[in-house]
Amino acid sequence: MGNKDKAKVNEFVLERLYEMQDMGYRDFHSKLVPTVDRERIIGVRSPNIKKFAKEFSKMDICEEFIADLPHKYLEEYSLHINILNKEKNIEKLIEETEKVLPYIDNWAICDSFSPKVFKKYPELIYEKILKWLESDDTYTVRFGIVTLMNNYLDENFDKKHLDLISNIKTDEYYINMAIAWYYSYAIIKQYEETIGLIESKSLGKFVQNKSIQKAVESRRVDDDTKEYLKKFKIK
Repeated sequence: MGNKDKAKVNEFVLERLYEMQDMGYRDFHSKLVPTVDRERIIGVRSPNIKKFAKEFSKMDICEEFIADLPHKYLEEYSLHINILNKEKNIEKLIEETEKVLPYIDNWAICDSFSPKVFKKYPELIYEKILKWLESDDTYTVRFGIVTLMNNYLDENFDKKHLDLISNIKTDEYYINMAIAWYYSYAIIKQYEETIGLIESKSLGKFVQNKSIQKAVESRRVDDDTKEYLKKFKIK
């Protein structure tokens, strides 16, 4: 794709995104993603981007947009990952996932990136998760944790996953928050397998306490269990 073609595609995408701009939402959203420069946020609500992604994915120029990395704006990445979320060809999806992951620099895009087809290939995706968890990049690691949480806490759950995540030692806030999020869901979905880890207090203080906090805040945890969990907070 030539530079002129890239410019035309980019111009089309940005024109559409700016048509949906909501300045109030921009101000609100920019506070939620402090790792992103405010000037890189247009201010487009997620439902509007999803609607645009559905339309745009059917256009010939969509492939050109996906190939043109890096993007400038957060909403361009949002459009990008919403297109990939609908991709059904697993080989193409993995290839494009590997290309875009190094450019993801915030939790909002990272956590929205959840392709439905991943569930159909648990063994293949698990091997990828193991690789992502070893990355030096904060959001690639977070993506691995969130992907494990989204796809491996039901029929594909294995108790070794709990230890896999507990072996991640880092001071990175956005990784530790993802770990806590994972364990809170593990408490909800795999309580009998997970409670021993919580009782052992072997997790770091932040992860231990945040995991319990998130589980206690859930409506899916009964009151008795909430009170029991609180006993294992680390002071």
